[in-house]
Amino acid sequence: MTSSLLTPRRRSRAGTTGGVAATGSTAPTRILDWRDPLVASLLDGLDVTADADTVRRIETLRRAHRRITEAVRPVYSVQDERPVSEVLRRGRGSCSQRLAVLEAVARATGTATRVRGLLVDGTFWYPRFPRLRRIVPDRVLLAWPEFRLDDAPSASWLAVSELFGSLGELGGSGEAGFTNSGSETLFEALSRTAVDWDGTTTLCPTAGAGCDLSAYVVADLGRFDSRDELFARHGQTLCPVARVLAEPVMGRHRAA
Repeated sequence: MTSSLLTPRRRSRAGTTGGVAATGSTAPTRILDWRDPLVASLLDGLDVTADADTVRRIETLRRAHRRITEAVRPVYSVQDERPVSEVLRRGRGSCSQRLAVLEAVARATGTATRVRGLLVDGTFWYPRFPRLRRIVPDRVLLAWPEFRLDDAPSASWLAVSELFGSLGELGGSGEAGFTNSGSETLFEALSRTAVDWDGTTTLCPTAGAGCDLSAYVVADLGRFDSRDELFARHGQTLCPVARVLAEPVMGRHRAA
């Protein structure tokens, strides 16, 4: 049984479709503070060029993903609005925070980003907290990044789920789906298997975990120009008091 006791009150999330026309941006925000020297340091060696084409931009983001995986230790931090520079300074972060670092790198290298707001059923996280199910939030707000790899206004957007290949390619790779248990997090999993929130993947190994995670999506909140905007409108997963109490412990607890 999940719990709603720790989630924000007076927030209407169900059925919301705000932000569907979001155009994204390369501008820094309070969370995506890519002008900080720590982000510049992360960029060293990524071979970034100002006039990079789509293929080069994707490769840059893939290299950045690998570097973030090595540089930022996965933990269960609950402060989704923590600035990227602070995440890098600490050297540890949640999936949400590490995805924000990837977004910051994209914006710093000229690739516009936006996020899709997804409300995910708390039972999705049961395998990670088998003894603490009663305090797992009933709904978890997920900011899922998308990248505009072409500067044209009509350019299509690439979801982070497809950064390492289409969902069909990843689903048919022979790799089992994401189990949300063990040391692998969503951030690592998207580089090897299909992370499909919409139920469009037809190929995935029949043995082990599947790739279709759409059954866990409670609501699609639409697209937003930044994760800052998403959290400002819908709040974070936990209420402020719960974040203050949980962060000192969860923010250091390694995802495993």
